[in-house]
Amino acid sequence: MRTILITGAGRGLGLHLARELAGEARLLLHGRDPARTAEVAREFPSARPLIADLSDLSQVDALAAEILATEPRLDVVIHNAAIGGGPFRGRELSADGHELRFAVNHLAPALLTRLLLPLLRASAPAKVINVASMGQAPIDFSDVMLEHGYDGIHAYCQAKLAMIMDTFDLAEEAAGSGVAVNAVHPAHLMATTMVADAGLTAATSTTEGAAPVLRLVHDESGTTGRYFHQLEDRPAHEQAYDPDARARLRALTAALLRP
Repeated sequence: MRTILITGAGRGLGLHLARELAGEARLLLHGRDPARTAEVAREFPSARPLIADLSDLSQVDALAAEILATEPRLDVVIHNAAIGGGPFRGRELSADGHELRFAVNHLAPALLTRLLLPLLRASAPAKVINVASMGQAPIDFSDVMLEHGYDGIHAYCQAKLAMIMDTFDLAEEAAGSGVAVNAVHPAHLMATTMVADAGLTAATSTTEGAAPVLRLVHDESGTTGRYFHQLEDRPAHEQAYDPDARARLRALTAALLRP
């Protein structure tokens, strides 16, 4: 039986994915709230709850260390946890002093994946699935932390593009190892807490949003380094293919993760 880690598994898409995958895999269910995460894990006989606040990189380190110390294998990582960016949200900082959406939606999954990569390689064929978004905004490297003219939606879209750019980089790093790395926009305005908190009206269900993620979980083609718009292999924002921008993001990410 495969072992699958789902971040942000307490509600919305993450919980729906857990319910869909429970019959075929042992689940590692990550959440920020201990009581809620334990309650969700009790729904699944073999599930293991894992607690970490992804806005604190030291907790991301600890989460990875716990998994590496106790899990003999890891077949799939689904980076689902995210912070939205509705028009009513002001600029917030992470525990490490980084713009919050950039920290949670990009830095945390980038760090967690790389810390878990040895276990993923040892479990190959394995997969990393980054739940991204069709909302993508180019990174302004003169103001990545958006200290000037902050807008929550722009912050979210910039962080999701950073996640996609890192997807492409990690796929290149893991080439030949049996670890496939892909990003997917699951659905437009799913019925999730994040969408509601942003003051937006849901247009699709978590059932519809889960289908593209589940397709990648079950895919056996070895496809890697791609961005999928739901079920279609489509180009991401053009900056994701700019080698200079990718190099700048790599350098910035490395500096922020290991200051």
